[in-house]
Amino acid sequence: MQKFFEALANIFRVPDLRNRVLFTLGLLAVYRLGAAIPIPGVDAIKFEEFFRRNQGTLFGFLDLFSGGQFRKLTIFALGIMPYITSSIVLQLLTIVVPTLEKLQKEGELGRRKITQWTRYLTVGLGLMQSLFIATALQGQGNFVVNPGFGFISLTMLTLTTGTAFIMWLGEQITERGVGNGMSLIIFAGIVAGLPAAIGNVYQNTFVTNTWHPLQLLIILIMMVAVVAFIVLVERGERRIPVQYAKRVVGRRMMGGQSTHLPLKVNAGGVIPVIFASSLLAFPLTMLNIPFIANNKWLSGFLSSIRSGEPLYIILFITLIIFFSFFYVSIIFNPNEAADNMRKYGGFIPGIRPGKNTADYMNKILTRITVVGGLYLAILSLIPELMIGGIKLQHLPPAILGNWIDANFPRWLLDGLGVTFVFGGTSLLIVVGVAMDTVNQVEAQLIMRHYEGFTPRAGRIRGRRSGT
Repeated sequence: MQKFFEALANIFRVPDLRNRVLFTLGLLAVYRLGAAIPIPGVDAIKFEEFFRRNQGTLFGFLDLFSGGQFRKLTIFALGIMPYITSSIVLQLLTIVVPTLEKLQKEGELGRRKITQWTRYLTVGLGLMQSLFIATALQGQGNFVVNPGFGFISLTMLTLTTGTAFIMWLGEQITERGVGNGMSLIIFAGIVAGLPAAIGNVYQNTFVTNTWHPLQLLIILIMMVAVVAFIVLVERGERRIPVQYAKRVVGRRMMGGQSTHLPLKVNAGGVIPVIFASSLLAFPLTMLNIPFIANNKWLSGFLSSIRSGEPLYIILFITLIIFFSFFYVSIIFNPNEAADNMRKYGGFIPGIRPGKNTADYMNKILTRITVVGGLYLAILSLIPELMIGGIKLQHLPPAILGNWIDANFPRWLLDGLGVTFVFGGTSLLIVVGVAMDTVNQVEAQLIMRHYEGFTPRAGRIRGRRSGT
């Protein structure tokens, strides 16, 4: 612990690193300031009541990535979600659009061009989402003070400008701060709800006595275990040994060293959960359409995809695993990796170069991706179990449902009746971003010949270093 505080003090001893940290904190404070500025023309109290009734829909999904600002309808209500969507769309298009694939391989100049297109697409998506939100606000309730074209135009301008400003803040943090600007903005929005969550826990445990102290202890132990589980899996990787043969280049002998190819267990990060959650949020959102709500068959089917229902759980797990494979196939190509390895004289011991190497890497990647997908599914379903349980008693036929209702434990069917401070997706984002930020700061310290946060970080011996 003493070493940790020494490393923390070293951050402020290095002028450049200190300026980066203070710059990052300043821009995050500006971002949080925008959380207090509501958009004009909306009754915030009535909207929050409406939001509570539709928390499981697309509105609740947007609220997660806006740091709770969507329910308050602030100028940053759209959050960073349009930028994330634009980045993912362009990343997916690099597979099917040769121009984008060529730009991606051109280095810094190509990345700048893709970043510029990402900005344009972010503004376009912001306009589309803000139009949808403004139209939905007018049609769903009486919380719009002066409905009409003026309200829609003003809402679109306000929300899109807010998204563009957040995008600029994130890019500035990435370039002039400690890095990971977009992730840190999401991190700040989620962590901002921690004081209110702690206050709610204290109120329920020691004031209203709604929760038993033992129940609180179980929740805390559960949170620590989940955080430890996330750290373990996020740092987990399969290292494939690679040997490079010796070769003569001019008068120099090159190669001959042994290294490894790291394959992360959860290479897709939180993206598979984002895709799966966004797709499953649409059915409940469609229930707000009068035609669907009045249709008994459609409304019944869409209601069965509600959070906690068996069909929802099955679809959720299936989609997470599917998108885990889909995203990994985009960011890592075994055939291309095997060809590059062969070009530079590398090979995996015991495996023939070329197609056999690609098949070997694909086999390993398939196994660890299944594990990574199941890990994301388990992590995302923990809050479901703690809050409302899994409604297995709704399984058809009625005889099976009644038997499950009579024999299964109530904590499994009805949940523990407590609110998890961070949901699975939120906790994964918070822990993952915190780990990445600490690693980046640690790299800056080691580069300047200071010790890092972890014992294995060590200390680089500089030319002028006496140690």
